[in-house]
Amino acid sequence: MFQTTVARPVSFTGVGLHSGRDVQIKFQPAPVDSGIMFFAHTSSGVRRIHPEPGAVTATALATTLSDGKASVSTVEHVLAALNGLQVDNVQVHVLGGEVPIMDGSAAQVVRMIRDAGVRAQHMERRVARIRRPLSVAGEGKAIHARPHHGFYVDYTIDFPHKSIGRQRLALEITPESFPRIANARTFGFLQEVEYLHSKGLALGGSLGNAVVLDEDGVVNPEGLRCPDEFVRHKILDFVGDMAMFGMPLQGAFEVHCSGHHHNNMFLRHLQAEASYYLDIVRESEMAAEEDEVMGVPALAMPA
Repeated sequence: MFQTTVARPVSFTGVGLHSGRDVQIKFQPAPVDSGIMFFAHTSSGVRRIHPEPGAVTATALATTLSDGKASVSTVEHVLAALNGLQVDNVQVHVLGGEVPIMDGSAAQVVRMIRDAGVRAQHMERRVARIRRPLSVAGEGKAIHARPHHGFYVDYTIDFPHKSIGRQRLALEITPESFPRIANARTFGFLQEVEYLHSKGLALGGSLGNAVVLDEDGVVNPEGLRCPDEFVRHKILDFVGDMAMFGMPLQGAFEVHCSGHHHNNMFLRHLQAEASYYLDIVRESEMAAEEDEVMGVPALAMPA
């Protein structure tokens, strides 16, 4: 499989979760091997911020990336859509310091990408493949990774609320399956939302971009989009957070009650021990290995 980028520029303007003001995001095509790059437009100029584990400076409410001089917040749903739809190279321009919260899911980002179109490039795709089992656990959260030809997520959540409780969903993440989780919205509790608003935080948060629960249940008049929307959104966040690694990850991930902070801890550990836990391979090499296992002669790739 070859690397991909968006076929043409596309943009969206909407409310920012933190500021409550209109902010803008724009996707532009990018050259091969450039990866996903955020461009933070500030009053003093434009700063490039590359998503990688060490660039994550905050995980409360949403994930924030920074280069020490500029920052971009609420990036996880954009990264999830790009990762889930396997868009390798793209320039993400952000005006206003944060990505629009949209409806609290990645559905609008998926629509943007489909509107722009995705085109193949001339360079083959490379992935970071889990070589041996790895676990990072603590404080009731855990991520267990093992070798797998693909990106498989088995996620369990457990909340002491009658409308959530224990939910589990397992899914092979591909461009075809990603829409199953793309429209799952972020969620929170009414008491927390009211407290944040009283402190001048999350000013853009509303029932239009989050599932809100009180003691009795879901406050949103329209209810849930699906009974397991909560665990679907957690998988969505996980897919976005794993895109912070800098290249596509391949493996099977069993996740228990994790969140942005623990996801980032996992990536930092994986990055620090990459030579032990990862193989960097071309997708054609993986296809050849699969063919050998199946007894099918591998086809030579052009140089």
